[in-house]
Amino acid sequence: MMKEFLLEIGTEEIPARFLPPAQEQMREEMIRLLEDLRIAREGIAAYATPRRLALYGRIAERQAERAETVLGPPKFAAFTPEGEPTKAALGFARAKGVRVEDLRILESGGKEYVGVQISDLGVETRQLLPEILPRFIASLSFPKNMRWMDKDFRFVRPIHWILALFGGEVVPFTLHGIKSGQHSRGHRFMSPGVFLVQDFASYREQTERNFVLIDPDDRRRRIREAAEALAKKRGGMVLDDPELLEAVADLVEHPFPLLGTFDRAYLALPREVLLSAMREHQKYFSLVDASGNLLPFFIAVSNTRAEDPEVVRAGNERVLRARLADARFFFEEDLRAPLRDRVERLKAVTYQEKLGTVYDKVQRVIAVSRSVAGRY
Repeated sequence: MMKEFLLEIGTEEIPARFLPPAQEQMREEMIRLLEDLRIAREGIAAYATPRRLALYGRIAERQAERAETVLGPPKFAAFTPEGEPTKAALGFARAKGVRVEDLRILESGGKEYVGVQISDLGVETRQLLPEILPRFIASLSFPKNMRWMDKDFRFVRPIHWILALFGGEVVPFTLHGIKSGQHSRGHRFMSPGVFLVQDFASYREQTERNFVLIDPDDRRRRIREAAEALAKKRGGMVLDDPELLEAVADLVEHPFPLLGTFDRAYLALPREVLLSAMREHQKYFSLVDASGNLLPFFIAVSNTRAEDPEVVRAGNERVLRARLADARFFFEEDLRAPLRDRVERLKAVTYQEKLGTVYDKVQRVIAVSRSVAGRY
């Protein structure tokens, strides 16, 4: 019989780039662990937000039975010619917890041995989970871990709560002073309180009611739909950028997109300069017209619902305005001198102590290129 299993690790904010690999690792490691323990499972899925890592699935209530044939000493060493068991047979039977009468003569590799078939009925999953879950959590790896307080324990960020349920009941364990329980928490700012979880259905319903979308797919969909609606009002479309969409979705627990604008004069800058200022620095989505030309608008995604959206919009516009002003300044400075006039400056830039300057490197590349080109 299968029962629901739910684990949530509540933490301080985890870097967005850590979340996708953490999801994959949690799912794969749990599947591997269950297979090693002979526990059947269905639909193991992992979820992640900046403040929580969660795992859900249906798993068997006990280990699968296992029958194992174990070979012992050779027949001639286990029994006398009269058929009486020797010390070798008696010791083997005692070690395996069976009677001598249970031993059988088995053939392997053309030789006869005494052996026994041992049946393992398996242990209840509820007995195993309190032992394996702390080890499972501690085994998760991240690009960077940290310690906090006086705990001799490392994790990606400090852990504040652990929700662990199997069949609707708490899986009791303690991980470095943090006790598992039946409670989760809502959005840090909009609903910071705790709430009781009965099962996965109530978990999803209550997290969403408390402004947390645990599934990154849901957050991406919400961002995409809201951004497209905002762009449509301005007669444009959101520039397709799957990588940015994934990154932004992992920065928030509940997305609240808003539309901002910037001075149309900045559109005179190269497209790459504008996109870099909006995408790389601010994680803003760009808007384009039907021909793919950039429009003087952007979409920012906030993790909280603003009491006064105009204040938030003005703040984002002010930040982007400074970014674009800097970008225009440096771009115009770069245009003041043609590239050929900058070659001499390379003589003042060290490439490598024993290999000379960047200018020396360029000359070597020129020589090699001419040599290779001359052969064809």
